[in-house]
Amino acid sequence: MSFDQEKSGDRLSVDEVPALYDNQDVAANKRGTAEDQHDMYRLGKKPELRRNFRFISIVGFMMILQATWESALLSNWYGLYNGGTAGCIWATIGTWICNAVANRTTGGQYHWVSEFAPASVQKPLSYIVGWMCCLGWVSGVPACGQMLYSLLEGMILITNPNANIEQLWQATLILFMWVLLIVAFNIFLAQQLPLAEGIILVIHVFGFFAFLILFWVMADHASAHDVFLQFYDGGEWGSNGLSTLVGLTTPLWCFIGPDAGAHMSEELNDASLVLPRAMMYATFFNGILGIIMLITFCFCITDINVIVNSSSDTPVIDVLYNVTGSQGGTIVMGCLLLVLLYFSSVTTVASASRQCWAFARDKGFPFSSWIEFVRPGWDIPINAILVVLGVSLVLSAINFGSDVALNAILSVSNAALIFSYLCSITCLRIKRLRGEPLLPRRWSLGWWGGPINDVAIGFLLISFVFSFFPIYPMPALVDMNWAILIFGVVFFVAGGHYLIRGRKVYVPPVSLIKKDS
Repeated sequence: MSFDQEKSGDRLSVDEVPALYDNQDVAANKRGTAEDQHDMYRLGKKPELRRNFRFISIVGFMMILQATWESALLSNWYGLYNGGTAGCIWATIGTWICNAVANRTTGGQYHWVSEFAPASVQKPLSYIVGWMCCLGWVSGVPACGQMLYSLLEGMILITNPNANIEQLWQATLILFMWVLLIVAFNIFLAQQLPLAEGIILVIHVFGFFAFLILFWVMADHASAHDVFLQFYDGGEWGSNGLSTLVGLTTPLWCFIGPDAGAHMSEELNDASLVLPRAMMYATFFNGILGIIMLITFCFCITDINVIVNSSSDTPVIDVLYNVTGSQGGTIVMGCLLLVLLYFSSVTTVASASRQCWAFARDKGFPFSSWIEFVRPGWDIPINAILVVLGVSLVLSAINFGSDVALNAILSVSNAALIFSYLCSITCLRIKRLRGEPLLPRRWSLGWWGGPINDVAIGFLLISFVFSFFPIYPMPALVDMNWAILIFGVVFFVAGGHYLIRGRKVYVPPVSLIKKDS
């Protein structure tokens, strides 16, 4: 088969795919469609994971992982403190518009870089991007755990204001508990994940309307002028624009992770067509729900000083209590958020572990042979999940020393993923500018691809820089945004490992690509 034939849409049939798929040790539920088999053969990979996701379940997976309207309620303190209601809303809308999509293989961005980067830097750049993408996803796990703790803490303080649960060691131990519970689901109930995603997707939609109606009907509302035009420079940066950019942590967290589905592509049927469509649907509908919820929530803030100076990191609990005037009502709505956030965290672990597993399969890590091992009968990368658990607990330990640890963990997750998006999209843009042919594909942006790449690159550059800013200028050592340190250490460890050993053993995905003949 020629390249032109493949580009026009003709693909290898099941019978034409070589013996890789005739081998009896590749179960039927791992092979997928003929398109999946063609793609896996072209990538030089053997199917090892069960393809039990379909269109609805993968849309549910991505919508629940991003949990945009839930994140708009749970992570809004940073955006409100630096930017106010106006800054938070407009930055969130801009982030949604500029949100980028990723490649369709489980390896995601590092695989894309390996195929699209200039030949002279393909291997080392792909290697660094692989490490950063893994850091971004894995650090998202303790960030989710910290939010679960903050939400639980807020509900406890509503019912018992004198409860002594705010010490750092207590917070960290509860954070450890949440991380363990999240990982346990991914190990022992992994086969039920697609079903759970479908059920939680329904709760995700109905929960949205429950909060929306509550805020619309029962809350006192601020004026539209204050909500959309009143900025707040809590960090005293001296400029509303600069303050809003520092507060990008909130909108970035709401929309980060559009590549989540890509890391599950080897567990999805007809991934090359279904996945891009699912990513577009999930990003569009999550954005609509998230922006409507954020605007609604901001209308419920009649005094922003009370919200940003509250002892709680979850203003939504205070607003719920003010709206309902009831401890019971606040706890019920809080528990609904708790369930949705828990399953968002479960999907985060699933995506993070698949990213680590894929990179280990290409010998990107020390002890890659152990990390990539998939136990027969389980058909999930348990060892990779355990790596995610170990690193998450180490990152969570930052909480022992600082009460602004959540900002650092959120920031490093944002920054690392943004770095991976930036590298992959820039490589693609360079390829377009050179007039080089792109890969055969069933989903394309056509002429719009280049301009969209340009907008995404500009936005990602700004987002990457401001991911490392502290909440306010000239902070004390303990209040620094330690994301830059975490990012820098991992970057240099990755670079050092590449020079010492990685360049000898790492197998860049492009080296395995098979051309049809």
